[in-house]
Amino acid sequence: MHVTVKLFASFREGRFKVEERDLPEESRVLEVLEPLGIIPEEIAICLVNGQNVNEQHLLKDGDTIALFPPVGGG
Repeated sequence: MHVTVKLFASFREGRFKVEERDLPEESRVLEVLEPLGIIPEEIAICLVNGQNVNEQHLLKDGDTIALFPPVGGG
């Protein structure tokens, strides 16, 4: 199955902004995070097709995943 992964803010450092990924059927968001070295606790917002989900969300072909880290202010 084919998904689009979008990284935001500090998640882009040393990685990418947008990337297409091929994953096995029945993959979860967690299978996208692991090769990127991102642990679920580092994610402030995880969206799949604009809907807030967690790392156990089951992905479907054509999904778009957007990952946001916590944003500090000051």
